[in-house]
Amino acid sequence: MNGNSSSLWVYLSQSPLLWLTVTLSVYAIADAVSLATHRHPLANPVLHSIWIIGGFLLITNTSYTTYFSGAQFVHFLLGPATVALAVPLYDNRKRVVAAIVPMLISLVAGSITAIVSVVLFARAFGLPQAVILSLAPKSVTAGVAMGISESLRGDASLTAVSVVLTGIMGAIIVTPLMNRIAITDFRARGFAVGIAAHGIGTARAFQVDEVAGVFSGIAMGLNALVTSLLVPLAVTLLLH
Repeated sequence: MNGNSSSLWVYLSQSPLLWLTVTLSVYAIADAVSLATHRHPLANPVLHSIWIIGGFLLITNTSYTTYFSGAQFVHFLLGPATVALAVPLYDNRKRVVAAIVPMLISLVAGSITAIVSVVLFARAFGLPQAVILSLAPKSVTAGVAMGISESLRGDASLTAVSVVLTGIMGAIIVTPLMNRIAITDFRARGFAVGIAAHGIGTARAFQVDEVAGVFSGIAMGLNALVTSLLVPLAVTLLLH
């Protein structure tokens, strides 16, 4: 890279607009590839956007702080996007009300399973208690999970990574798994992925079917509430 190009890169790399453009462009390309593969689970746009952008940051020796100065604008839109889930929820309110009892039963069972399973597996592998506390809230959206982790004196950054990995794995696995075990009710499919894989799973559910997306969004919100109550109790019972 010659002197002029180097100076230009230094100038551009400090501009928040560059990283916003990179984020949106990479996701748009990844989403187009996903659409071209008929939404194949392994072509998940979130998964591929992460490693592409991560590799670009490593190659250009760009810090996460510099990158986030631009990407924060996308992060801000998570709030409005979450609120927008209320629109399809309202349109399908009769279906939601009709399934309220099985939803509540599934919510409690799913939340307990998500918490207890990761704690027991982590203990079986001999992981430190601080790591276990960080992994316990992995199945809820990042903001809530990090808050729970901090209240338990876990590592919020580790929690954030586990939340993202959980969401991506859920989004990849959910469709072939549900097809394999012959679950055809999109209410059940959506609710299950919402509990297990929060926002990333919900995005995948909306790609498959609107009803699945609605029930996934409900599960994501309710699970955040229930998990914030159950994690401290589970940690007390299982680690002390």
